[in-house]
Amino acid sequence: MRVLAWLVEGTWPACVDAVRAHAPDDSEVVLLHVSGPEVPGVAHGAFAGLLGRGHPRGHRPAGDWGSDPGDRLEALGGASAAALLDAAAERLGRPCTRQERSGRVEREVVAAAEGAGLLVLARDGDRSRLGPKSLGPAVRFAVDHAPCPVLLVWPEPAPDLTTIPPPPPHHHP
Repeated sequence: MRVLAWLVEGTWPACVDAVRAHAPDDSEVVLLHVSGPEVPGVAHGAFAGLLGRGHPRGHRPAGDWGSDPGDRLEALGGASAAALLDAAAERLGRPCTRQERSGRVEREVVAAAEGAGLLVLARDGDRSRLGPKSLGPAVRFAVDHAPCPVLLVWPEPAPDLTTIPPPPPHHHP
C-alpha cells in the first residue's frame, strides 16, 4: 500500500507521527510538499511593474536594480521545501520517497493521491474548536476530492468536546 503524507509548514510533524502510528510497516511512504505559485508570481508581477513593460523577464539593461525577487522566492521556496522534506524523512525514521510538486496546491495533492491506499493530512483552519471551520479551503478540497481513504489529523491535541456549537433551534409547526 502507498501512503501519501501531505506536509505543510507548521503541521507536518503531526502528519509524520500519524504515518508512524497508522501506516503498515511494509507500506510505501511518500512525503509530499506542494508549493503554490502565488507568492513568486506576485513578486514577478510587482517587479515587472516597477521596471516598466519594455524589458521581458531576463532581458534587462545593465544596471537594472538587481534580479527579480520572484526568482529568489522560487529558489528559497524550493530550499525550504527540501529542508522540510529532509526533516520529515528524518522524523519518520524509515525508508520513504520525497516528492515536491508545484501548482494549485489542493489539485496537486488530489492528483498525487491517485492510486494511494491512504492520504494523511492535517487540519489547517480554526483549530481552537471542533467543527468544519477547522478545515481551510485546500484541506477541505483534498478531503472532498481524494480518490483514496483519508486520515485527517489534529496538529496538536484536539479541542475539548465542549467546543462543539449547540444544535440549531428546531421550530415545530
